[in-house]
Amino acid sequence: MKKTWWKEAVIYQIYPRSFMDSNGDGIGDLKGITSRLDYLKYLGIDVIWLSPVYQSPNDDNGYDISDYQAIMEEFGTMEDFDEMLAAAHERGIRIVMDLVVNHTSDEHKWFMESRKSKDNAYRDYYIWREGKDEQTPPNNWGACFGGSAWQYDEATAMYYLHLFSKKQPDLNWDNPKVRAEVFDMMTWWCEKGIDGFRMDVISLISKTKEMPDGEIHGLYGDFGPYCTHGPNVHKYLQEMNEKVLSKYDIMTVGETAGVTTETAKQYAGENARELNMVFQFEHVEGDGKYGKWTDEKLPLTTLKKTLSRWQTELYGTAWNSLFWDNHDQPRAVSRFGDDRPQFREASAKMLATCLHMLQGTPYIYQGEELGMTNYPFQSPEDFRDIESINAYREWCKEGPLSHDVFWPCLLYKSRDNARTPVQWDDSAQAGFTTGTPWIAVNPNYKEINAKAETADPDSVFHYYKKLIALRKENPIMVYGSYELLLEESEELFVYTRTLESERLLVVCSFCDHETTFAVPEEFAGASCLIANMGNEYGKTEMTLQPYEAFVLIR
Repeated sequence: MKKTWWKEAVIYQIYPRSFMDSNGDGIGDLKGITSRLDYLKYLGIDVIWLSPVYQSPNDDNGYDISDYQAIMEEFGTMEDFDEMLAAAHERGIRIVMDLVVNHTSDEHKWFMESRKSKDNAYRDYYIWREGKDEQTPPNNWGACFGGSAWQYDEATAMYYLHLFSKKQPDLNWDNPKVRAEVFDMMTWWCEKGIDGFRMDVISLISKTKEMPDGEIHGLYGDFGPYCTHGPNVHKYLQEMNEKVLSKYDIMTVGETAGVTTETAKQYAGENARELNMVFQFEHVEGDGKYGKWTDEKLPLTTLKKTLSRWQTELYGTAWNSLFWDNHDQPRAVSRFGDDRPQFREASAKMLATCLHMLQGTPYIYQGEELGMTNYPFQSPEDFRDIESINAYREWCKEGPLSHDVFWPCLLYKSRDNARTPVQWDDSAQAGFTTGTPWIAVNPNYKEINAKAETADPDSVFHYYKKLIALRKENPIMVYGSYELLLEESEELFVYTRTLESERLLVVCSFCDHETTFAVPEEFAGASCLIANMGNEYGKTEMTLQPYEAFVLIR
């Protein structure tokens, strides 16, 4: 297996709007990020994945880009970006940009030209279709943020495709001019010195020519078979690799909704000439009751089966991205762990153990290293996320579900859970801002904050710090093979890692009560690499406490 820096790295995702505000306007910014780089250096991370900082009208918090080569005014200036990039590099931290090129903002100059007339030079930069009639879109596809995936435009009496918000028209990647524009822009950023790209919904860039009605899922037709892993997606990514990516020592990861282990090898196989790795979402998307919405935890056996398949089927042929949460998912400790005060720290450390001992590159989402939790939203007016706002309207206000049925699902899975400000200390607004934050700070910031945790050697923060350090010292954590034990247990996630003659045993309790565990004979007397509690790890018969986790090495 080829060794590379990005396989051995630990990546930290920053959602700039909620990370750190330097000027008191209630919105995180680039100077705020620069001011906290020493904190990230102390944690030990190697790479920052920066959610979009480009110019944007913010219909979808920066994922609707109006200028790819300018900085969002709320976040600062290009000089601030250059200063942040240099300061990160001085600390040995790389910067990976979020590349959003399935769609632009409807305020991008390309789209403003495209909608002017049918013969405009930019018309074919986007996907336009005639409606079935004057009142009916070209097909029944639903957009990811609710409503139809088509928006009628009066100027030319046609519809444009938007798989997300109506303010996010999809680019037409079949047009070579579009690809050339995108590749030129990527080259510009690479020449500036950035260290890679996380590619937003990159598996959607190629659509079929035919666009029939989709099978009804929820309230609308499913566009998936016609837009996901489309006919030319690999051709276009190989072209991107040839013209841009292969020319620089950078890291690439694709957000590839609907990916399987087989298609992942096409995107990110060792010899695929496309991307370094992909994000798969099976372990975070398999639990919906109403579309993506639910208030029920995924059974542990299902979670283990999914993660284990990715561990074993990609081993030696492609590379895993490891994550529990991100800006699009609820907080990990609230979803996969237990955020009740008596269990929060233990379960946060357990989840960290389980993830960082898997094979692949770990991603930490801002605040995860503190064990931050979901926010206790009180009313629909508390939300800022377009997806959550639209879902409440469609499923509840205008749709089939009562508030009492849908509200717990929204609380559990809203993206806004991940977007509340990072809790830096116990001062007003958790030290995030001196002003009024753009979204409320979680009221538990007095108990959960970076100042307290960096000072406490037994904190969740220091546990993450230790895991990251161990990964740098133990190649088995990076390159070892994986085997699942106790496959049918709904309480314990147990697996081994093997590299040459070295073996790890990873034991994680996912339950809120005591359990018993028999240590395999080969690990009797093995030394403990890390544990989130005190126990006698030399014994063969053990009683595990709720959410206990430990790793034995021999």
